[in-house]
Amino acid sequence: MNTQATQDQTGRTPAAAAEPAPAGAAGGHGYSKQKEQHLKRLRRIEGQIRGLQRMVDDDVYCIDILTQVSAGTKALQAFALSLLEEHLKHCVAAAVEQGGPEADAKVAEATAAIKRMLGT
Repeated sequence: MNTQATQDQTGRTPAAAAEPAPAGAAGGHGYSKQKEQHLKRLRRIEGQIRGLQRMVDDDVYCIDILTQVSAGTKALQAFALSLLEEHLKHCVAAAVEQGGPEADAKVAEATAAIKRMLGT
């Protein structure tokens, strides 16, 4: 039997992904203040993806679908960059202010996220 915990797409175990914000990260996550705006943006992106499904179902011309795929991809990338910026300003900055190994870990975590976003 494999005793190693499975990891989700973030590379964290499900329990680690659900952990509360560390001490010193007052107010929760960096995106908390913009949560409603983020949810609105994600619902808009979800609508774009559902539109893609309808386009395929309606046998729309390939290039038109690809154009919409590109728009959806760019929307997700813009959302990711916004979230990353908030993470750097809130979580990483707080860890750096506190110093110690937590700061290095947060910088490494952000670097890994950037690498995933770049596909490297």
